[in-house]
Amino acid sequence: NDVCIGDHVHLYPGVVVGDRCRIGSYTTIYPNVTLYQDTELGSRVILHAGVVIGADGFGYTVDEKGEHYKISQIGRVVIEDDVEIGANSCVDRASMETTLIKAGTKIDNLVQVAHNCTVGEHSILVAQVGLAGSCILGHHVVLAGQVGVADHVTLGDQVTLTAKTG
Repeated sequence: NDVCIGDHVHLYPGVVVGDRCRIGSYTTIYPNVTLYQDTELGSRVILHAGVVIGADGFGYTVDEKGEHYKISQIGRVVIEDDVEIGANSCVDRASMETTLIKAGTKIDNLVQVAHNCTVGEHSILVAQVGLAGSCILGHHVVLAGQVGVADHVTLGDQVTLTAKTG
């Protein structure tokens, strides 16, 4: 319901587009990609096979019995123009506002971007990078393979972290 798909968009078999999604022109979405509700893709975005955009962020608290209680994740994901995301990568929806991948960013296979993160323009996230919740990356950031960034960390512009940095 209420889905808007731009001109010259290619959707391959098995793509799922949730309610209230927006897909910009000249975007290519390869097989078995899932766009959860309230996902917005800019123009010329490429999503490779198995990408999941907008799944719930991993948000839990412990109740008075010591049991895990799920915190509702009601935000959205916005992916700006000219972003490419590799196979089997995930970008989680924000808990309340927006998880944002800014223009020109390139994300490799098997990367996790958690809820409420912002990834700056023209950044590069290489294989098996993991961003915990509410991270902010400046523009032209490079995170080499298997970099892990803890929650609520801010990295400035043009920061490079080499492989396996934590």
